[in-house]
Amino acid sequence: MPKHTKMKENLVGLLKSFTFALFISVTTVSFAQEISKDATVIKAGEELFNGNCKACHRVKQKLVGPALAGVDTRVPSVAWIKNWVRNPAKVIASGDKYANDLYNEYSKSQMTAFTSYTDDQIMSILAYIKSEADKPDATAATQTAAGNAAGQGGEPSGYLDVILVGMIVILLLMLAILGIVSKALKKYLNEKPLSEEDKEVVNSPYTLGGFLRSPGFIFLVVFVVGAVTFKTVIDGLYSIGIQQNYQPKQPIAFSHKLHAGAYEINCVYCHTGAEKGKQANIPSPNICMNCHSQIKKESPEIQKIYAAIGYDVNSASYTGKQKPIEWVRIHNLPDLAYFNHSQHYNVAGVKCQTCHGPIEEMEVVKQYSLLTMGWCIDCHRKTDVNTEGNAYYDRLVQVHNAAKGSKSKMKVEDIGGLECSKCHY
Repeated sequence: MPKHTKMKENLVGLLKSFTFALFISVTTVSFAQEISKDATVIKAGEELFNGNCKACHRVKQKLVGPALAGVDTRVPSVAWIKNWVRNPAKVIASGDKYANDLYNEYSKSQMTAFTSYTDDQIMSILAYIKSEADKPDATAATQTAAGNAAGQGGEPSGYLDVILVGMIVILLLMLAILGIVSKALKKYLNEKPLSEEDKEVVNSPYTLGGFLRSPGFIFLVVFVVGAVTFKTVIDGLYSIGIQQNYQPKQPIAFSHKLHAGAYEINCVYCHTGAEKGKQANIPSPNICMNCHSQIKKESPEIQKIYAAIGYDVNSASYTGKQKPIEWVRIHNLPDLAYFNHSQHYNVAGVKCQTCHGPIEEMEVVKQYSLLTMGWCIDCHRKTDVNTEGNAYYDRLVQVHNAAKGSKSKMKVEDIGGLECSKCHY
């Protein structure tokens, strides 16, 4: 082979290698550059992640799905991630090796498709993941110290109750002893030669029995008993229809402490209606199956879900034999009262715990708040309206400031929160 021909081939090969290396380098750099470090973008990604991804994923921990730290270096490209998030089934069906390996690794568990996510939303989630992945892990010593600090709170209320009961018992014993000593002392003194004045003091006509039989004491007792009875009757009348602390047993033992607490699953992941309409809705069993088609399949409680939806765990198929899960309703407003979850959750930004209490700590859910008209009105009188960055309120804020002064924050009652027609048809 001529020398110049061989040299030409070597140069062409070298050029191809350089071009390929440059392409890989540019692609990698562009991938990294596309993931924003802007705090606003990261914050938006955190909200999306907590609302939709956190049910199955953690950044540094494997859960239902893989840990997402370093996902930007594992997948083929940003475009691949966008396609996967919007339609994972389509990516798997295309024969993509990485997608199918992932699908098989997690027992062919199908990820939920988020078809409405825009490119910016997906990139904001990646920005949040990368931001969390870059944070150093807390040391064991720090965690231990935090645990110790958490355990060094006040004495449990049960101990205080025992102490109080003990003090009452001691007081009663002291009174009994004092009565015995007084009776013995009186008997002893009567056996001694005493003057008339001393005898009058020792044998005083004012005895405990005489006092208890006196008209004044009888009137006082009757008055107190009557007042307590009257107050009890009035309190009972006012409590009609109030179900605070109502905590029924459900047909399936679902632990909010485990799901919303330990696993930090967002409330609206299951109660999807809270974002969209009046009712927060009872979660569909299909939402349960997003996780429990693969995990805790042997649990007796999960077996109840399978029986309700007609799912055969052995063949991973549906039999078509279904029956409803007879959940017991806990929170129940009267028909004459109108309440819209989406208005409070989306517009007002009210947290679920504001009305439902520390739901993430409840093994069995109970009605935490009164949910009476007075309770709602009190909230409307105390809650500030968030008017920042919302042009809709600009004119209202001007009128409010002119009437009450700029230092007085606008409350819900100032925008019609106490009008009867707001809650009553």
